[in-house]
Amino acid sequence: MIAYIGIGANLGDASANVDDALVRLAALDGCRVLAASSKYRTAPIDSSGADYVNAVACIETPLAAAALLTALHAIELAHGRERPYRNAPRTLDLDILLYGDEQIDLPALHVPHPRMLERAFVLVPLLEIAPGIMVPGRGLASGFLPAVAGQGIEAME
Repeated sequence: MIAYIGIGANLGDASANVDDALVRLAALDGCRVLAASSKYRTAPIDSSGADYVNAVACIETPLAAAALLTALHAIELAHGRERPYRNAPRTLDLDILLYGDEQIDLPALHVPHPRMLERAFVLVPLLEIAPGIMVPGRGLASGFLPAVAGQGIEAME
């Protein structure tokens, strides 16, 4: 299965945490990182703290969506991720943005990610590595760029 993973961090060495997340994604049993976007710096949205470092990875995985989410949570925990409140600053945040062309609506997992089309920090890196990508049930991801044009985002490298 091809999945797209949103990666973000704004505590500690956020850039190194994003880099390490890519290494850990590649190390998941049977997974391969097919593409990774550049890293981007963004101001927190609905949150506080330092600027975020964000990226998106495209992976090939044999894991079912729920098992992939569990593996992503384990990577977050390895980075000391805590969840004291919604949108709290974080050492690492990993989200399943897309999982093939599936639409999943479970209590702990919603795919496509429900806010991905409202966030420049998701759309810009996603479109960097998959410019023509379709979001199941929503259409071309690029069609949502105008709605996030006012959100500040800066390529880091």
